[in-house]
Amino acid sequence: MTRTASPRTTVRAALPAVAPAALPAVLALALGLWGIGRRDSMWRDESVTHQVAHRSLGDLGRLLGHIDAVHGLYYLLMHAVFALWDGGLLALRLPSVLATALAAAGVGVIGARLAGRRAGVLAGTVFAVLPVTQQYAQEGRSYALVTAAVTWATYLFLRGLDAPGRRWWAGYAVLLALACWLHEFAALALTAYALTLWRLGAPRRTWRRWALASAAVLAALLLLAVLSARQAEDQLGWLGRPSPALWFQYAAVAAVCALLARWLLRNEPDEAGAPGTGDAARGRVTLVWLGLGLAVLPAGLLMTVSLVKPWYVDRYVIYGMTGAALLAGAALDRAVAGRARWRRAVRVPVACLAAVAAVAVLLPWSLAVRSPQSRKDDVVAVAREVRRLARPGDGVLFLPARRREWLLSRPGLYARLDDLALAGSPAASATLQGTELPAAEIRRRILAADGIVALADPPGQPLDPYPQEAVKRDVLHRQFEVCARVHVHGAQILRYARPGRCAR
Repeated sequence: MTRTASPRTTVRAALPAVAPAALPAVLALALGLWGIGRRDSMWRDESVTHQVAHRSLGDLGRLLGHIDAVHGLYYLLMHAVFALWDGGLLALRLPSVLATALAAAGVGVIGARLAGRRAGVLAGTVFAVLPVTQQYAQEGRSYALVTAAVTWATYLFLRGLDAPGRRWWAGYAVLLALACWLHEFAALALTAYALTLWRLGAPRRTWRRWALASAAVLAALLLLAVLSARQAEDQLGWLGRPSPALWFQYAAVAAVCALLARWLLRNEPDEAGAPGTGDAARGRVTLVWLGLGLAVLPAGLLMTVSLVKPWYVDRYVIYGMTGAALLAGAALDRAVAGRARWRRAVRVPVACLAAVAAVAVLLPWSLAVRSPQSRKDDVVAVAREVRRLARPGDGVLFLPARRREWLLSRPGLYARLDDLALAGSPAASATLQGTELPAAEIRRRILAADGIVALADPPGQPLDPYPQEAVKRDVLHRQFEVCARVHVHGAQILRYARPGRCAR
């Protein structure tokens, strides 16, 4: 008589198989939801997402024809999110939280496939608790979604290595193209896949299928690349070449990853005394070169290009942290396996001490990335002070003009103020922050005002040399006096009035 397994037994048997995906995903989801409001703060890039995603599809299309095409697919996604549910900061950041959970699951699945279930759980856990992962899990920008798409494209790449059919390569091409349309620098992940194929000595047929799939990705990216290249000067003109500090940070990460890779490639005997061979050894080698490639190559290549044409920002290639997590997870797994013969009386205290040490190191960083000070500024705090300082009939000036973004995501407050320098609204001019009047007209309008609220960068920041900005500063300095000055994170708000009229 055949004995039927009970549902409880079936679930219990399935738990180890799903653990590499489920445990990191649940952890990443919990960390993403923890403090998601970031003390009711939002920084300028998130404000761009918020206000652009609330434009009509027609206005959004016109904007992308002029600037920010690189984020176009993400803006369309967020437009749909806000159309379904205009849930404020939670709606703004929830897609990134969910994408981070999906990426953590993908890291766990990749680690399990290449190095075993325990290594998968550890790799996914490392990825979820990295401070940089937690930061972008709670940011209303595209980078967490890019990471999720690259991670699962990587999984399909690995399936394509082992399967004779073409369906895995088709899925790989679709997901990587999606990642590139969310941010085109996801295409740099191709360098990690090429390195992996080379170090594995992949057969010519595998190289051919990968090349065809990757060519399809690049072909799908071509239109976006051409359009964004035309916008690059306006889009990335604010960037400088990577600083020595950035190079040092990159070198430190690369060195740690290289050391982990070297240790993992050592052919140490397993518990039975036989050297690792066969599928396990191949999986470990694949993990090492794939992880090292993802962690080092995209960032290194972009930084090198930026010596000539500055394009590097760490968040553009943040998906590389999946590679570092794979290496760290595999290294932790090997360390645990190497101490498997320890007595339980020793293992448990050591494990507890390691857990306490990890919490002690990571908790301050986790708290820091959930504070308003973790970003460059806080548009909510700026709007709060403007609301407090402004008087009926006051004009408003932005010094420089791009700081108009601080109020655009608060349209009710912005509409109450007379924008003295505005020529065309952001939607009407198909720009992010609108266009401004000629310097002479700005001077005339400032001189006609009695009270002005000015939103400016903190002291010590470089001053824009444009005529419009120079005339704002000159007239305010010569014809007005400062009645109030409030500093908030990343900004200062000043109220000006005619000399002797501050008390009115």
